Amino acid sequence: MTPVERFRELLAIPTVSHVDPALTDTARFDEFHAALARLYPLAHQHLDRDVVAGHSLLYRWRGSTTAAPLLLLAHQDVVDTAGQRWTRDPFAAVVEGEGAQATLYARGAIDDKGALVAIMEAVEESLADGVVPRTDVWLAFGHDEETVGTGARAMAAVLAERGVRPALVLDEGGAVVDGALPGVAAPTAMIGVAERGTATFELIAREAGGHASTPPAFPATARLARAIDRVRRRPFPRRLVPPVRAMLATAAAHATEPLGTLFRRSAVTAPALTAVFAALGPETNALVRTTAVVTRLEGSAGDNVLATTARATVNVRMLPGETISDAAVHLRRAIADPLIDIELRHGGDPSTVSPWRGPAWRRLSAAVGETLGDDVVPLPYLQLGASDSRFYTGLTEHVYRFAPFHLTRAERDALHAPDERIRVEVWLRGIRFYRALLAS
Repeated sequence: MTPVERFRELLAIPTVSHVDPALTDTARFDEFHAALARLYPLAHQHLDRDVVAGHSLLYRWRGSTTAAPLLLLAHQDVVDTAGQRWTRDPFAAVVEGEGAQATLYARGAIDDKGALVAIMEAVEESLADGVVPRTDVWLAFGHDEETVGTGARAMAAVLAERGVRPALVLDEGGAVVDGALPGVAAPTAMIGVAERGTATFELIAREAGGHASTPPAFPATARLARAIDRVRRRPFPRRLVPPVRAMLATAAAHATEPLGTLFRRSAVTAPALTAVFAALGPETNALVRTTAVVTRLEGSAGDNVLATTARATVNVRMLPGETISDAAVHLRRAIADPLIDIELRHGGDPSTVSPWRGPAWRRLSAAVGETLGDDVVPLPYLQLGASDSRFYTGLTEHVYRFAPFHLTRAERDALHAPDERIRVEVWLRGIRFYRALLAS
């Protein structure tokens, strides 16, 4: 079998995770584990494997020295496709197109079986070539990253108990992109050095209820709607956090003027830069402010019944330096209505910030240049979404978030959306990246 054929077989297994574990088909994860063992026999012959927290996989490839190890993260689970309008079967893993345009369509093609399978391919190829890594290499593949991350949390605890202190941890995150910043023509490898915190709040409005034929002047649904609109109209303040300042300072040397000077002097130009970033689009806006958006609404159970309780779920993503408590205070001030209850369902504060200098950073940058193109500029980056990496920051300060794939805007937009896809040539290049990292 070819690497692409193995990739397609693993993509065809619908390892969908759900917030309610009772809804997760664990047999699919068992099937995935069996397929990994069959498709990568050398890895399963030479690496130690532990199954943690039910279905997470922790591998150890023993190195020739006792120096600090490399830890590579990925996750087996994918988000559900229910309610999405795919133009292809999301688990058929079809390849369309020829040559450089050959594209593989499947749920998980990028997030995150793309990285997981590329890592396994790199390990298997290295073993076939007789490679013995200089240090231990650990692989940690979670089973519920898309929901609550219990697998990653448990594997991090196992590593801590065993005294493992990695020199470098790499998880999914940024990618190689074009046009990431205005004025920068070179492709950039967006390497996450931190990630935003995440919190889920509920806004709750209550009333006595009754028949919809005799509504009150200001029902619970209207009060809730006003609160939702106030959250939208009163956003969190803009600011430049250290990872974004580092990104701009690094990019300055590759930007056209006057943008290069603006990026270089961000301590002075921050007000102008944050205003521009907020206006450019959702991604750049999320780099310069904590964001809050309503994702779910709940009202009455009947068409002709007044809601005694109306609820809205608010997803908040916090910049480094802010906390869940800060987010709650902002929501309360923005809504300015004592009759709206604000309840925290779950969440976690932003991660610590990893250094964008030193041996670990140079190791990543060298692998990028060697395999993804010497014209690709590695940039420190604030990871906008949450990943399993947040559970490993207690093991080392060198935790990074980067998937070695050159993705277009349309490909990035398809994450968690219909027609998720990756170009075959791009994915194969990612295998070479992991091989270079293993050899470094």
